Parts: sequence; C-alpha cells; structure tokens
Amino acid sequence: MGFLKLGELVKFDFSLIITIIVVILLISLFNVSLKIVKKKLLKKSKNKKQISNVKIFTRILNIAFVIFILFIAFFSYIGSWTGLGVVVGLLTAALGFALQRPITGVAAWIMVVIKRPFSIGDRIVIGDIRGDVYDISLTHIYIDEVGGLINSDAPSGRNVMIPNYLLFEQNIINYNLTDDYILGNVSVDVTYESNMDKAMKIAEDSAKKFVKDYFQKEKQEIRVRVKMKEASMEVRVLFYVPAKLIYEISSNITKEIYDRIKKEKNVEIAYPHTEIVFKDKNLFKKR
Repeated sequence: MGFLKLGELVKFDFSLIITIIVVILLISLFNVSLKIVKKKLLKKSKNKKQISNVKIFTRILNIAFVIFILFIAFFSYIGSWTGLGVVVGLLTAALGFALQRPITGVAAWIMVVIKRPFSIGDRIVIGDIRGDVYDISLTHIYIDEVGGLINSDAPSGRNVMIPNYLLFEQNIINYNLTDDYILGNVSVDVTYESNMDKAMKIAEDSAKKFVKDYFQKEKQEIRVRVKMKEASMEVRVLFYVPAKLIYEISSNITKEIYDRIKKEKNVEIAYPHTEIVFKDKNLFKKR
C-alpha cells in the first residue's frame, strides 16, 4: 500500500510539473510573438495616440491570453471540462454585464459607420457638447469643442471624447447632414414711432451685405419679419449661411444694422427706459 501511494504521488507531481511547463512555454512563446508584433506596430505608429493604442491593446491581449491559458491548464489538470464550461458561462455573463456600455458603444460605432448620422469634419451637438468631429473610433467620438464656456463659434481649445454608447441616449444635432447651411437671424427692437418700412429695409440691406456671397440655393433668400411687443416693434431678419460662420456673420449684421439706424432720423432703437410725456402743455401753465 505504501508503494502504491508513493507511485500515485509521483504520478500526481509529474502531471503537475508537465502542466506548469506547458503553461510557461505557451506564455513565453506568446510573449515573444506579441513583442515582435508590438515592435512592428510601434514603427508604423505616426503619433502619440497611435503609440498609446498599440501599447494598451498589446497589454490587454497579453493579460487575456495568460488568464485563458491558466483556465485551460487548471481544468485540464483536474480532468473536469464540465466545470470549465460552467466557469466560462458564468465569466461570459459577468463580462457581458460589466461590458454592457462598451458593447453598446461598439453597436453605436456600427450605426455611425452604416447610417452616417455624421462624418469627420461635421459640426455636431451631442448633449451639451458642440464642436467639429475629427475622429471616430470603436469606443469614442473625438470632438474639437466650439464655444465651450462662452457663447461663440470660436474653438475653445479643448478636445472632448464622447463615449459611443451616449449616441443611443442623447439627441444628436448635425449642422452639416444635408448641406453646410443653417438658418441664422438677427433682431432689433425699434420704437413705435419709427418708420417701419425704413427699419425693415435697413435690416434686409444689412444682411445682404454679408450674406450675398453665400447665395447658392433658392432657400437662402433673406426674409424680414416684424412683431408687435409691449413697448417696441421687433424687426427680425432671417438668412442662411454656412454653419461654421453663423456667429461671425450674425455679429457683422448686428453692427451694420446699429450703424445704419444711428444715421437715420425716423428710426430709433428701443431700449428699457422711462419717459414722461405731457399731452396737454397748457395744463401746467401758471394762471
């Protein structure tokens, strides 16, 4: 009996040693192969982002391979492949739950590739982020932010990475989906005593001065609308211009309208103030 137990122990130790040797060899061979591939990829990388992606990808691949080999070796050694199937099933379910958003992000990337709701170079709004798309990856949308902390069309200098899964949760506004033009407007309040025809002509001519170079389509005609307000008449001019120039052109038109009105005698800009008007001047004359 003693010799039998000793033989079983030797057999047990021998199987364990073989398993460990095989695991070490496989991991070593994989690491050597991975280093060769990594070296070639790094040589082809042209910027910091690509170099970082190569390093992160190879590191994740290395860890995943080691875990996979250890699982295979363990269940192969104990001789229970049924247990391996159960563990793999549980691990898959856990990973599916943990990676729910990344998987949704990949689905969103596929949607972007197939449906093309936006492309690189388009100006878009996702949630409260507005800017120009400069890259679309498997996991993120990369945007050069516009405006940022101020209401402007100037680049803020910040780069924003938006997780792809948010594309299924947020409204997406694309300034350039059908063409590069969007509707802009500038309004000015004038007094009720102003010459309305003159005020409307000033607004229209001011817009034409800066929009005429962008007349390409029938819908890009300039329109002027008026509205009665409590203490003034609102004159609003509407026009189509390239999306990326909307703030600049609107600012130029506003300045032009202001300068032209200042030169007119029968058009006056309305602003909050108090006036006392005496209708019957004789009422206050001394008797």
